[in-house]
Amino acid sequence: MEPIHNATVYIVDDDAGVRDALAWLLRSRRLLSETFDSAEAFDARVSQQFKVEAPSCVLLDVRMAGLSGLAMFEKLIAYGLLPTLPVIFLTGHADVPTAVASVKRGAFDFCEKPFSDNALVDRVVLALQHSAAALAEHSQSIGLQARLDGLTDRERDVMRLVVEGLPNKLVADELDISVRTVEVHRARVFDKMGVKSAVELANMLRNL
Repeated sequence: MEPIHNATVYIVDDDAGVRDALAWLLRSRRLLSETFDSAEAFDARVSQQFKVEAPSCVLLDVRMAGLSGLAMFEKLIAYGLLPTLPVIFLTGHADVPTAVASVKRGAFDFCEKPFSDNALVDRVVLALQHSAAALAEHSQSIGLQARLDGLTDRERDVMRLVVEGLPNKLVADELDISVRTVEVHRARVFDKMGVKSAVELANMLRNL
């Protein structure tokens, strides 16, 4: 398995034996990890200005003393860390229905104890790939918004009508400006947005 560079797996379990075994397993597959002995400890790590800047995921035990894994999962949702920080629940047989319900709420997956080492690592790798894709999409969205913020009000007006498919003449009539002015604004919009056609621009804006 090729390593996923700069990736981190957060292990949250109140059983020291489980934490150590998971950390060793991940290390043997060239994956870095950080361990936490409680959901409260993990919450302290992620609650204050925490940003997911590299592929990451959480192995989160469902049942723990104090704050439960399910309660911690709800906090992660509230912090807006999903889907860039996918959660894989570690669950006993009795907790499987609860884990399934959490997947419907946005958890990435669950792994029933006792788990197969290979199966767990496969799920972790998929979660890290999912995190990487979510980070790339987020970065693209931020870049797109920055380009939009760089448009003038008039350029936004022209862009809106161009995206609707109106030819320059109708855009000019709609905005009560000359066709030449529309052409200038249209060219500036295309340049600032980094596109070469109205179709490309429309497809880009569809991703917002």
